[in-house]
Amino acid sequence: MNDHARHPNRRRLLGNTAAAAAALALPALLPSVARAQSGPRIRIGYWPVAAGLPFFAAVEKGYFKEAGLDVEAQKYAGAQQVMEAMLAGRCDGSSNGTGSGNLGVGEIASPGLFKIIATNPSNAKYVLDQFLVPKDSPAKTIADLKGKRVASGPGIQNKTLALAVLERAGAPGTTVTELPIGQHVAALAAGQVDAVYTLEPTGTVGRMNGTTRMLEAGVIARYILGDAQAPWHGGSAALTTEFIKKYPAETKKYIAAYARGIELVRTQPAEARQYLKGYTAIEGPLTAEVPLASYMLYNEFKPADVAAFQKFFDLFTEKGVFEKKLDVASLLYKG
Repeated sequence: MNDHARHPNRRRLLGNTAAAAAALALPALLPSVARAQSGPRIRIGYWPVAAGLPFFAAVEKGYFKEAGLDVEAQKYAGAQQVMEAMLAGRCDGSSNGTGSGNLGVGEIASPGLFKIIATNPSNAKYVLDQFLVPKDSPAKTIADLKGKRVASGPGIQNKTLALAVLERAGAPGTTVTELPIGQHVAALAAGQVDAVYTLEPTGTVGRMNGTTRMLEAGVIARYILGDAQAPWHGGSAALTTEFIKKYPAETKKYIAAYARGIELVRTQPAEARQYLKGYTAIEGPLTAEVPLASYMLYNEFKPADVAAFQKFFDLFTEKGVFEKKLDVASLLYKG
């Protein structure tokens, strides 16, 4: 009997052993960058508003890749869908511009769902939120919209805030219809609605194509927070606590790379603006026209900032959107 007949599995075993040895040796032959990027794919949800700029810039400038991270940008029709994706485990976090109130709804549904790593506070100076009307509309103030056809962006945050601003600005009882943000300018131009509560870059698109005008900006700061210059933390970049616990090292690298995106927007806004293209409705020369929100990292919050954020969330409790009071301080990433 020959050797192969006596040991029919020997050759297969030797072959498997050789393959295993080669596989074990393989990482040493790979470039260091490839090894560094063998970690988890970090799936971040965004919706196409200008406030997401630090994330867009960090992706396009390669900040995440330089940190050895594999980041996937997932586009959603609204902030509510981003939150739902985080709840379902299809998404590991949100970019700036994702409605903080929408995230709050997710937190109530699944306590401990996420931690906020940065917000994009806006007000009358750092413009994000606004009411728009057709260019030739007779409306001069928000009170003039009483009984008119008003639309907001999709999701509970947009509709709740639109109704609250109308109520406090002298147009109570006005009905608000949800409409995808990309349709706001066209709906105004076609006369389908009389006004919209919307977010940048919608106002810039409408102004530049000559179809809409801004009725008032910074409306949440003025009518909800009571001070036109107060910071409205309407959007938040977050990571799920599940991801943070599972990948602590990658979490720190991700936040550091994200912070580079924020720093670029703060210090070189002209360079950063180009990255609105492809992620929002803004193209070409229009990118230079969009007003930019401010940004605040989790470790930059002062007590007054937390208080302003809490006042915003308390409105959602008051309106019954939140089933219980949410403590903002506990939602901030602690590092």
